[in-house]
Amino acid sequence: MKKPDPTPNPALNVLDDDIVLALTSAHTDEAAPPKLLERVRHKLMARIAEDATPRHLTVPATADGWHKFLPGIERKVLQQGGGLMSYLLRLAPGAVLPAHRHPVDEECIVISGVLRIGTELELAAGSFHMGRQGVPHAAITSDGGAVIYLRGAEPVAELLI
Repeated sequence: MKKPDPTPNPALNVLDDDIVLALTSAHTDEAAPPKLLERVRHKLMARIAEDATPRHLTVPATADGWHKFLPGIERKVLQQGGGLMSYLLRLAPGAVLPAHRHPVDEECIVISGVLRIGTELELAAGSFHMGRQGVPHAAITSDGGAVIYLRGAEPVAELLI
């Protein structure tokens, strides 16, 4: 039978040596110093968060998934559930997203390029726009092309005006 390796595995060292020493030599009738307790809490929470990372949803920028949505417009779905969708739209120069309504509020962030909503409103990269539920939304265009992030209801052709 093979003997266990007595050398500690550094990957399993969640706590600093002084914390381990303080915890193993602590007296039950004496409270640990608050700063030490805070360090223990911080280290443990950081380890728990690190271990939870694979449970989050990540879509790398290099991931494929772009599909034709409308002429000159491609869509990449990032997440969908509960009647909501998070997605990217990539508008080619001159592409038009027709006027429409939203069944729920829809959030939009311009990632790159310049977006035009109707004839008056221009949004540069970094701009935020919220299309309100039920309110008609003017056509969306981009002279030079744009990429936008949207979160709202899944687009439905019947809602086009």
